[in-house]
Amino acid sequence: MRQKLQSALEASALEIEDVSYQHAGHAAVKDNANETHFNIRVISSKFEGQSLVKRHRMVYGLLTDELNSGLHAISIVAKTPTESGS
Repeated sequence: MRQKLQSALEASALEIEDVSYQHAGHAAVKDNANETHFNIRVISSKFEGQSLVKRHRMVYGLLTDELNSGLHAISIVAKTPTESGS
């Protein structure tokens, strides 16, 4: 996941936090022992001129394989270097 996002978005900063433990036992992931929930914070100049929805679609599009194989939910913060103060 990290390599896909870093490479495709040429991210100047990328943080991925596994928060699956916060959702253990929830009905949708009850029988899934894998990592299922992540917080992603990414800063990329590729987000320049893109709406928030478009930025999220870019991230989701890169993670299609993961979403189809057990990843249940991601929370995304997607900013440009200017927006992040970088």
